[in-house]
Amino acid sequence: MRKAVPGALFAWTIITFLVIAQALYIYTRHGLDGFSAFMQEAPHTNVLITLASVTLTWLLAGLMLWLVHAQKITSTSLPAWAGFFIIAFSYLNILRERVRYGDIEYYIEAASALFNQQPLPDTYLYPPLWATLLSLIVPLGNDAILLTCWVANILSLFLLYHLLCRVLEHYGFTSGAAVLVSILFLLVNMPVMRTLMYVQVNLHVMNLILLAILFHQKSSFFSALALALAIHLKASPALLLLAFLLETNWKWLSWFAVSMLLVAAFTIAIHGIQPFLAFINNFLLLNKPHMLSMRDNSFDSAIGMTLSYFRADHTLVRALVWLAKGITLLIGVLLCVRTRAFYHTEKGGTRFFNAVIPLLVVMTLFSPLIWEHHAVFLTLPFLLLLKKMETPTEWMLFSAIYLFIFLLPTFDYFPWSYVRLPAMLALLSLLWVIQNRTDNDFSGRLNVWSNSTLGMNA
Repeated sequence: MRKAVPGALFAWTIITFLVIAQALYIYTRHGLDGFSAFMQEAPHTNVLITLASVTLTWLLAGLMLWLVHAQKITSTSLPAWAGFFIIAFSYLNILRERVRYGDIEYYIEAASALFNQQPLPDTYLYPPLWATLLSLIVPLGNDAILLTCWVANILSLFLLYHLLCRVLEHYGFTSGAAVLVSILFLLVNMPVMRTLMYVQVNLHVMNLILLAILFHQKSSFFSALALALAIHLKASPALLLLAFLLETNWKWLSWFAVSMLLVAAFTIAIHGIQPFLAFINNFLLLNKPHMLSMRDNSFDSAIGMTLSYFRADHTLVRALVWLAKGITLLIGVLLCVRTRAFYHTEKGGTRFFNAVIPLLVVMTLFSPLIWEHHAVFLTLPFLLLLKKMETPTEWMLFSAIYLFIFLLPTFDYFPWSYVRLPAMLALLSLLWVIQNRTDNDFSGRLNVWSNSTLGMNA
């Protein structure tokens, strides 16, 4: 097979060159309108997304040929690369069939507002960094913003696969087990799918959190910068700072403070301080009475919707919401300090690597909005429980969490569509139960079997 690869790679290069040459010829002779003579817009098709899907698939095929040609794919690395390409090709084909994308409209509206020196709209509930970045391409049109965000999300999915494998190895999975678990988990995953279909920023945020974890012992600067960027994209990761504070690493904390200011300075230099004030105002508006959704699995929505059937006063609703969040935060802080189950080493950093796991759950539960795609942030706590479950009851609860959070399609039907909230609370409960538990027999067998079966080194 290797003898045929150079010829295939050469053919791939020639075809790529011909496609680029044709596109350049059409554009230079007829402009963008000239492409209409060479394209047909099929029913239920977004032409830009279709072309992006085909282009990325073609580039991945070229990457595959190059990896084989350069002997980068060996018997040891084959399972990891095979999993990557399976996931990449699957999602590219699924997303090509999507016509309308959700939250991109809010991003376009916010970016356009900043570009026109107007306040952020009240529908934009994030720190202003993402809107600031997108405002730079507003002159190219709304389709350009959609395409940019769409491609960025696909690339983030590719990166998530590799980072998840690395982080799982960091927490004691062998390379074979990490690859196998990552493939199976990402291949069918409702929160990941919804994140991609809404063109949400969750994958970017999750990747930055994973980078902050991986760089924690290697580079204080890159770890701090990664978390700062995550917080500037979505405010909720700020709770993870508690894990970093446990280490009292003043070098890291100094770099984090500098990074937060530098990232904020980027927006301030272009649009001033007003976008940050608008973000604070929009966030505070969430605490006022507003339309509730049966798909929003936050305490705010679940308690508010339930009590609305009894016409309860808003003051009572807010009191119960904050009581629930306060108890959750207290449990999270206790777990943050006490958990010793996930990471053991003589090199230091054990408190941080243990504490960040329950905080990922608390960070999600504490949010005033918990849409189905927010469950991306529960990936690491959930997968690490594979090493700790022992009793049949725990395994059944673990399986129920998997079904309700990661497999169940979205729907709106009171009270059953709120099932994700008790599932998240069950996840937090399991973290409490296993806070000082050693690894189970299953994880040991999984590590040995997966490395042996996949032919990967330990």
